[in-house]
Amino acid sequence: MISIRQRKGIQTTEVSEDYVAQEENVKLENKLSSSCTNRRLWTILSFTIGGTVALCTGLLTSVYLATLHENDLWFSNIKEVEREISFRTECGLYYSYYKQMLQAPTLMQGFHGLIYDNKTESMRTINLLQRMNIYQEVFLSILYRVLPIQKYIEPVYFYIYTLFGLQAIYVTALYITSWLLSGTWLSGLLAAFWYVTNRIDTTRVEFTIPLRENWALPFFAIQIAAITYFLRPNLQPLSQRLTLLAIFISTFLFSLTWQFNQFMMLMQALVLFILDSLDMLPAAKVTWLYGIQLTGLLLVCILQFFNSMILGSLLISFNLSVLIARKLQKNLKTGSFLNRLGKLLLHLFVVLCLTLFLNNIIKKILNLKSDEHIFKFLKAKFGFGATRDFDANLYLCEEAFGLLPFNTFERLSDTLLFYAYIFVLSITVIAALAVAFRNLSDSTNQQSMYKMGEYRISLKPETAYNLIHTILFGFLALSTMRMKYLWTSHMCVFASFGLCSPEIWELLLKLMHLYNPKRICIMRYSIPILILLYLCYKFWPGMMDELSELREFYDPDTVELMNWINSKTPRKAVFAGSMQLLAGVKLCTGRTLTNHPHYEDNSLRERTKAVYQIYAKRAPEEVHALLRSFGTDYVILEDSICYERRHRRGCRLRDLLDIANGHMMDGPGKNDPDLKLAGHPRFCEEIKRNLPPYTAYFTRVFQNKTFHVYKLSRNK
Repeated sequence: MISIRQRKGIQTTEVSEDYVAQEENVKLENKLSSSCTNRRLWTILSFTIGGTVALCTGLLTSVYLATLHENDLWFSNIKEVEREISFRTECGLYYSYYKQMLQAPTLMQGFHGLIYDNKTESMRTINLLQRMNIYQEVFLSILYRVLPIQKYIEPVYFYIYTLFGLQAIYVTALYITSWLLSGTWLSGLLAAFWYVTNRIDTTRVEFTIPLRENWALPFFAIQIAAITYFLRPNLQPLSQRLTLLAIFISTFLFSLTWQFNQFMMLMQALVLFILDSLDMLPAAKVTWLYGIQLTGLLLVCILQFFNSMILGSLLISFNLSVLIARKLQKNLKTGSFLNRLGKLLLHLFVVLCLTLFLNNIIKKILNLKSDEHIFKFLKAKFGFGATRDFDANLYLCEEAFGLLPFNTFERLSDTLLFYAYIFVLSITVIAALAVAFRNLSDSTNQQSMYKMGEYRISLKPETAYNLIHTILFGFLALSTMRMKYLWTSHMCVFASFGLCSPEIWELLLKLMHLYNPKRICIMRYSIPILILLYLCYKFWPGMMDELSELREFYDPDTVELMNWINSKTPRKAVFAGSMQLLAGVKLCTGRTLTNHPHYEDNSLRERTKAVYQIYAKRAPEEVHALLRSFGTDYVILEDSICYERRHRRGCRLRDLLDIANGHMMDGPGKNDPDLKLAGHPRFCEEIKRNLPPYTAYFTRVFQNKTFHVYKLSRNK
């Protein structure tokens, strides 16, 4: 009988093979799971270390700058009047409102005093919250009054420590931006080191503490970091919403704290416009950013009681024009290269015309003249005709508004920052041009990539944004030295990012036919570490010497003047003089002023020019009439202005007044042929001779080596 039976070993073998396959799959899954877990642990560890280093770096920078301030002035030991005098020019004016809020019997009375102020400009009641960006002083004074800290910290220290604390946030934000761009926190550390070693060119907070830019720039840095993250592709909806919230808050705070916010954000809007036109940023995200700029600025406008200068800003007109033009030209990003280029040029023309049209309409409706001095200054600065306008020349002759000095690049080169920046900038510009050409040539391309031979060139949206940002702000800094702090801090970020970026090294090594993944890893870590070691070796001893150098504030003439005003003049007395000195008079004595350094008001500029006739060639009765028209009781004359030698001929204050008045300037040199000899000697010189025409109107009541104070007669 034939029976079928299963062969021995067959079933056993099949089971064994299945078991082995399953075992191998389990091992592979375990290996992948282990790898994923290790990667996650490494990411958490890296984030923890990088975040800790970022916070420590920011705090150490803050302590370093605060120590320099203390060592330079011996701030903890000098008298209160000396501390206040150390807040020079407009810094003293801003701090005076913090002091005013603290001295008010109640918060409501303090607010009322700011909204209906009649001491900052004599014979005029102005709304300081509308005119000036002083909400930060208001907020800080409220905090100081509400928090139980009065026994532990003086008001002035609470103020300056807040500013130095903001510097910690500033450096941390720069660190994070560089980290986001490069993918390694080593880049952030290098950016922070460069910021500190180039302190002379990256910040001036230690000697101009209350300046508006020291409040605003930390929020601007936070905004840039948030935008850098926002432009990353494939963000989760929650992450995108939180990032948009961070961008809005930082944009709003930046706008609220600096009167020049609209010009900085206009540059930022131009960055977005350029990249959107070249299809290098997602259009939807650009629209969000335009909207945030408009919303933030309009909210500030409301808080500043509908400040007309904000409503008439170029930023609002430009953003509205871009959004309108995009609706009119819906097919801007389609067609051949020449077709797209033609559409792009037309788009640019439409936006420009719309911007100028809207801006002129708004200014005519509002009768706005607050910012006309800026445009007169820019027109003269860039060679569109000479001007005799006093306000424009006042800016043109200040070093801070001149071209960036060449020695700036020498200092930046000493730390290797400038060399690294040019290296990274060159490579990213080449990549950007290639990607832009590709985008214009192929409307179907959405990846910002360009194939050069066998290599694919790509540029991330966040990298493209920071590239155009640094280029435009670089041009701004080169043309106007005061704006260099916007550029140099971002220069630290951009240079450090490039040295630590795998994309930059990959592109360079591929173009040099030296590409190797290991080489990229070596280059992006070894070069930054070597630079960090170099910076420590070269600059650490100098920084330690700087921290050990002890000085002391010394300005006895100004202290004597302030003490005399406090003790010998009525509380309601009105003082005239230079803008810079009167800010100190307001802070130290609380007396009423005729003019002050916040120059963004047309009527104030006219008043300042009238008061400054004390340094012109005018008759005593004319000067007396002008000063009395502003209710002046005392006028302060400064020898440093009357006999000024700091500026060249043609840029001294007395020269600017002579030119504006149509008079010939003093001293050897050419004069324009239509200028005439003045009919009177220079007032500030002649009044010191105590001649009858002058003593009939002015009586000297105080003098020292620097200042001369005259009381005006009332019966003339």
